[in-house]
Order: sequence, then structure tokens, then C-alpha cells
Amino acid sequence: MNLYKDLVTLKCFSYNDLIDITKKESSAQWYIKSYLKKGYIERVRRDLYTVISMETDQPIANRFQIASVVSDDACVSYHSAFEYYGFANQVFNDVYFISNKKIRGFEYDGLKYHPILNDEDKDIVETQYNVRVTSLEQTVIDGIEDPSKVGGLEELLRCISLIPHLEENKLLLSLKNHSKSQLYQKAGYILEAFNDELLLSDSFFEECKKNSSKSKTYLYDKKDNFILHKKWKLYAPKYIKELIAKGDIYCEAI
Repeated sequence: MNLYKDLVTLKCFSYNDLIDITKKESSAQWYIKSYLKKGYIERVRRDLYTVISMETDQPIANRFQIASVVSDDACVSYHSAFEYYGFANQVFNDVYFISNKKIRGFEYDGLKYHPILNDEDKDIVETQYNVRVTSLEQTVIDGIEDPSKVGGLEELLRCISLIPHLEENKLLLSLKNHSKSQLYQKAGYILEAFNDELLLSDSFFEECKKNSSKSKTYLYDKKDNFILHKKWKLYAPKYIKELIAKGDIYCEAI
């Protein structure tokens, strides 16, 4: 049972992790077969396992810990990152994580895990709870860039409305890594709407404006009630915070 205690510390582990612990591939194979049969562990997907609690008969690893070990660079992101930080308006049965590797989606314990191929530098936080997650600022910018992975624009706005503070330097770093001038426009417009709570500086919005596209663009698919916000050269609702109150706008993408 000493091995079981070691695995409890890991909570979720790969086949290669077990080889590192047992020092022999044959031993790792034996333990996997034996522990699966005894109910000490469960297979999450190929070569990935979670430990089962002997007290509750439930997986010890939570959704965030599982997503963080699917690959050696896997990282909880998008709506799942908002959930991890406690700023999600809703809890989904979908778990989003990024990786530089091509990974197939899978289901485990009633949850659908969605891998997203990442080709950018991300600001990542490694926690003491065996979770790797995009920073809150990175999560906000990622959500503005692609709200479909946050449950739509309305859910994104609700998530942002719950956040008490964001670090400007991290927001700007995330924007720089995305390297999309239109994203500066959209981020500036959306975050400015919530600035009574966020208290971002004028210099932050000046930086967004300086790096914005010189062309006019739309916040998302064209709507009849959009107006042109000259500061951002952006067609968007006059008062975007009203979308939260109305609850009648769901956008698949910005």
C-alpha cells in the first residue's frame, strides 16, 4: 500500500509517471492491472489514471487536476480557468485545456474534456494543488479573443463583472502575445465598460488604443443596434453591460 500512498499524493498520474516510481516497465504494468482490478485507480483515458478514494469510492483528482496532467504542458484555460478562480457565472460539464500537442478530446466521470491546440506564449500559473492554469489576466484576454470557449459573450461579461482586480502589465503581455490589433480594440472597449470596478489606469487604455487596428471593425457579428465607438473604431452595443441585464444575447464568437 506504500505505492498507493505515493499515488494519492499525485492524485492523477500517467503510465510514464508509474514507470518512474517503480523503476521498471514490467512493474508498472503489473500495478496498473492489479490496482484497476482492486478499484484503487480508474483509467481516465489511455495511459492516464486517477486514484480512487478508499473512503468515498470517488476519484481523488478534480477536473482541474486531471486536465493539468493530460500532457506535460497541459493547462486549464478559457471557461474552466474562470471556474477555477471562482469567477464563472455557470459551471459547465465541459473542461477546456490548452496544449502544444495534438490531443483527442475525451470523456470521464460525466465531463467532456476539450483540448485546444496552443501556438502562443501564455501566462501560466502552477499552483500548489497540482493544477496548471492560465493567469486570470490571460484568461480574460483569451475569452475576449474567443468567447465561444467561455460560453458566449454574455457569460464572458458576467465572468468579468465578478473580477475585483486585474494586473495591467499581465493584460498587456497577453495582448502582445496574441499579436492581433483588433483584439486591442475589443479588449479596450470591454474592459473600459467595467472600469468602475477594475480601476485600470488611463495609460492602460492609451496603450490599447495605440496598438489598435487603424480600421473599423465589429465586436462580433453585425447587429442592427450597433453604434460606432469612435475611440475604439468599433461597432458594438452602446452600453455593453446591458447585455448582462437583458440576458438575451448569446454570441458564438467575437
